[in-house]
Amino acid sequence: MSEPHTHTTSHTGARIFVQGQPVDSYPDFAPEAARGETLRITVVGEDVLHRPCAEITEFGTPELDKLIDDMFRTMYVADGVGLAANQVDVGIRLFVYDCTDEDGNRHIGHILNPVLDELPAAERHLEEAGEGCLSVPGPNKDLPRPDRAVARGVDKHGNPLVIEGTGYFARCLQHETDHLNGYLYIDRLSKRDRKDALKKMESMKEAVFARRAEKDAQLTG
Repeated sequence: MSEPHTHTTSHTGARIFVQGQPVDSYPDFAPEAARGETLRITVVGEDVLHRPCAEITEFGTPELDKLIDDMFRTMYVADGVGLAANQVDVGIRLFVYDCTDEDGNRHIGHILNPVLDELPAAERHLEEAGEGCLSVPGPNKDLPRPDRAVARGVDKHGNPLVIEGTGYFARCLQHETDHLNGYLYIDRLSKRDRKDALKKMESMKEAVFARRAEKDAQLTG
């Protein structure tokens, strides 16, 4: 998921949560990114983005550790706030995130095999906001989503996780879980808006790719 231009993160008294737990401080980039390599981000139309991802059954493996490291670095290179495994051409139920909520709290982590809680109707309040996707490079479109989300899954060691989000972080949790189910945010748009987003992507993607290459070089240096 990409960061919209209208999204701000400056709030007094904001807190930081890593894997759902509060911490006193945290670096600008998750330590995983320093160990990772930049991977190619898949683009709308590639098959891996349009089918459900597989459940993860093996935990604590070096391959899983490396994938998470690589995904964090790739997400930061692309100026993203969330990235799903199928966006780096790996069809498993995993995403990473570094995103702020409506109170400016920062949330960083990864989650495997996530499932979103079904919110009771009384708690389901839709919020329309701009949304973009690293696999639809360039455009943003307004899309209504519930302003609260609860994702249940496990960490890379198989330990249970419950990650709760409000505001933009709730949108991120829903957006990334959609990816793992084989859907992009543009699939939730009207046919007209979807067509417009894809048209804008064609005119914007080369500039986006150039920015990513520049950011990759900066992080490497």
